[in-house]
Amino acid sequence: MPPVVAPTPSAVISRLATLDAFRGFVMILMMAEVMQLAEVAHAFPNSRILAFLGFHQSHVEWIGMSLHDIIQPGFSFLVGAALPFSIAARERQGQSEARIIAHAFKRALILILIGFFLRSIGKPLTYFTFEDTLTQIGLGYGLLVLLGWQSRRVLWIVFALILIGYWLLFALYPLPAAFDASTVGIAKDWGHQLTGFAAHWNKNTNAAHAFDLWFLNLFPREQPFAFNDGGYQTLNFIPTLATMILGAIAADVLRADTTPFEKVKWLAIAGTIGIASGLALGWLGVCPVVKRIWTPTWVLVSGGVCAWILALLYAVIDWQGWRRWAFPLLVIGTNSIAAYVLTEVLREPLRDLFKAHIGLLTTPLVGVAVQPILSGAVVLAILWTVLLQMHRRGIFLKV
Repeated sequence: MPPVVAPTPSAVISRLATLDAFRGFVMILMMAEVMQLAEVAHAFPNSRILAFLGFHQSHVEWIGMSLHDIIQPGFSFLVGAALPFSIAARERQGQSEARIIAHAFKRALILILIGFFLRSIGKPLTYFTFEDTLTQIGLGYGLLVLLGWQSRRVLWIVFALILIGYWLLFALYPLPAAFDASTVGIAKDWGHQLTGFAAHWNKNTNAAHAFDLWFLNLFPREQPFAFNDGGYQTLNFIPTLATMILGAIAADVLRADTTPFEKVKWLAIAGTIGIASGLALGWLGVCPVVKRIWTPTWVLVSGGVCAWILALLYAVIDWQGWRRWAFPLLVIGTNSIAAYVLTEVLREPLRDLFKAHIGLLTTPLVGVAVQPILSGAVVLAILWTVLLQMHRRGIFLKV
C-alpha cells in the first residue's frame, strides 16, 4: 500500500463532513426500502429500469452484490472510521484510556440491546438474535476500541489474522453427508447451492450455522432454533470486525498530514486492491463472495467499495468544499442511530396509515402496483422531516 505519514498535531481533524455524508447515504439506502421497488418491478416485468432498481434494493440470494448489500458493511466501515476521531476527542477532554474502553463496552452492550428490541417488535417474547446490524457492531465494538491505540501495521496484521482464521474455520469444517436441504430452510429449486470446495460456504450447512444451533438454543425461544431463513449467522461479527478495522485504517489516512490528493489516491488504490483480490479469490474457488455469512472475500470486496465511496465523497465534500448538495445526507448521517431506530419502529405504522387514509384517494391516479412507491416516498419525507427538526434543535441520539 502507498505509505501514509502518521497524523501530527497540525493535522488533527475533529470531524469530517465526508463521514457524516457517507453515513447518511448508507442510511437513506436502508430507509428507502419502504418504497418496495423490487415488489413494484414484479408488477412490470418488461421494465428494465424497475428491474435494475428492484435488484439494487434487494439483497442477493447468496453469491454476489447489489447496492443494497452495501448498507451493513458501509455502516460497519463507518463505525471504524469514526473511532480515531472519537478517541482523539475524548482524550482532549482528559479521559483516560481505561475510561474510554469502559465506555466502549457499555456502548457495545447498548447497541446489542437495541438490536434485540428492534427484532422483538411484534414478537410474543424477547427475540434473541444476533444478525441485526446494531447487534453485530456491538459484538465487535469493544474489541475494535481495544485496537484503537495500535499502529496501522498492527491493525493490518489483526485484519489478516481475522480473515485467514475465519476462512480456516469454514474450510476445515466437515461437509455434511447427504441430507434433506428442506430441513435447513433450503427449497429444492433454490439454485444457489455450491459444489466442490466452495460447498464449505453453503447456506445453513457451514461452521457458523453449527455454532448457532448450539448458541441460540441457550436462550428462551418459542421453539428450538433450527436455521436462519436468510442464512445469516451470529459469528458474522468476527469478519464484521475486520470491516470496522478497514474503516479505522481509512480514517488514519484521512487524518494524516498529507495532501488531499494523496489521501484520495491511497483510498482509491486500496479500494481497487480490495475489490480485485476479493473477486479473484472468489473466481478461483478459494472462497465465494457471500454477504450473508460475511466471507473473507466479502470483507475485501465490500471494504474496497466503501473505500471508493469514501474517496469520492472526500474529494467532493472536504477537499473541493462542495457541501451544499450533501445537506439532506448530513441531516441523516449526523443522527444515524435515531434514523435507524425511527425507521425500524415507524416505517410499517406510517405505511399502514397512508394506506388507510390516503391510499384509496391516490389509487386511481397511480394504480395499485405503483402505490408502494408513493406511500414509501411519503414515509421517507416524514422521517426526514423529523430528523431535520432534530438537527435544527441540536437533538442527536448518541449511545
